[in-house]
Amino acid sequence: MKPAINPNQMKMKLALNPNQTSGQEVSPSGASTYEPMSSVWEGSDGDLLEAMFKFYATIPPEPILDSTYNAGRFWKGSKRRIVSMDIDPQHKPMIVGDNRKMTGVPSAKFGTVVYDPPHVGPQGRDKSRKRFDVDFGATVECGKEQDWNLSYLYPAFLKQARRVLKPDGLLLAKVTDMVNNHKSKWPHCDFMRMAEEAGFTVCDLIIKIRNGPMVSTKWKEAHHARKRHCFWIVCRNGDDCER
Repeated sequence: MKPAINPNQMKMKLALNPNQTSGQEVSPSGASTYEPMSSVWEGSDGDLLEAMFKFYATIPPEPILDSTYNAGRFWKGSKRRIVSMDIDPQHKPMIVGDNRKMTGVPSAKFGTVVYDPPHVGPQGRDKSRKRFDVDFGATVECGKEQDWNLSYLYPAFLKQARRVLKPDGLLLAKVTDMVNNHKSKWPHCDFMRMAEEAGFTVCDLIIKIRNGPMVSTKWKEAHHARKRHCFWIVCRNGDDCER
């Protein structure tokens, strides 16, 4: 026979921790320290990066290696200590080089590596060089030999990213799915699988909403949903995600 529950004892237990619920931590003063991170983000990449540093970092996130720096738009107004890396010298990065090799970059140096790889390959019949190519990487090989996607870029980069990260450092990757050769490609799934194979722990997936136009006059018929989102994938160079 189960002992009867004393209602006065139950009231006393609730009074001791009035703010404590499942998933919350409670400070010595009794106040909850639970501050959630939304899985959907509608702000800028720069603000999202700052939020992820504060939410996920278990070691200091700096120095930060931006391995696909380009014009550095993620860091406009940021006071973070950024080491810029890009294969294109026109952007004047601190390190000119291929992020799949990272020649000369010391091991276990960085608290965070940021990665924003090309996500679009050559599209349509017009293969002339355009601003679109510069912005979205459309000049990178993305044909039949590459299965019409750019996921082949990931394994070599992931190996280097793990080498240059400190233990428990973060890898934050912005990856966008695409349609190429009339088929949907899912590089965010490829990246997560390849990251696990490279020794990372994949911790989270943030959906970032883009507020750009849904309609283009270039295409005459729609067969796939018009993508207005990308993914930020959160990986840790360690075995545990939680603090």
